[in-house]
Amino acid sequence: MNEWESFADWYDKKQGDEGDFWHRELIDPVLLQVVGDCRGLHVLDLGCGNGYLSRRLARSGAKVTAVDASPRMIRNAKAHDRRNSLKIRYVLSDSTRMGVVADGSMDLVYANMSLMDIEDGEGTIGEVARVLRKGGRFVASITHPCFDIEENSGWVMERQSFETPKVYRKVRSYRGLFVEKVPWNVEGKRWYTRSYHRPLSWYVRTLATKGMAITALEEPQGSPEFLEKEGEKDGAISRMGFLEVPLHLVIEARRF
Repeated sequence: MNEWESFADWYDKKQGDEGDFWHRELIDPVLLQVVGDCRGLHVLDLGCGNGYLSRRLARSGAKVTAVDASPRMIRNAKAHDRRNSLKIRYVLSDSTRMGVVADGSMDLVYANMSLMDIEDGEGTIGEVARVLRKGGRFVASITHPCFDIEENSGWVMERQSFETPKVYRKVRSYRGLFVEKVPWNVEGKRWYTRSYHRPLSWYVRTLATKGMAITALEEPQGSPEFLEKEGEKDGAISRMGFLEVPLHLVIEARRF
């Protein structure tokens, strides 16, 4: 069973209609900046979750197809607009076999914090290339493969007398391809999903072999509100860390 299926209802409440705090104040502003104006475009939301971004882009005039492998995620996404007034096309599908989506039918495909959670990343990128028209764009936000490697990375603070503390990000195992367990606090219980670490070179090579080239790369820092709130939780180590080391990455690649 799709592991996201088990806590799709909790995730729906967490994301709501605008995304949770980390999405609203750290990830989504940069993702949407790279996505740009989608009015009149055919857009595919890959790993749509509860569909809050699908609805946002549909309201702005995009023609949206929302794809997810979890039946509950699709069900919950539909429940936010039961009459489908936004005319979103929902597709329950594995990301590597989106056969109901025609070749070259999409102007834009975006994957918001989903690509690194998909086991067959190469197959998924191949499907993205298939459904994109020539010149179409693929935009993906992911955990930063250089600096956020779950149990293989973390913050370190160095304190010296009479000097401002220095924050570092420690990292190991960057070059490997491996599965990580991602912990979630779901109503007081510890749940896990899988994530697949791939170095930056893997993304560049895989996109190129599937007929795409990277045309933009951004590293979200977070809004002032985000930095302030994270600082309240973890103090200077978190606030200073986010100012100096990015934990997320947004990539744009164009189909050639």
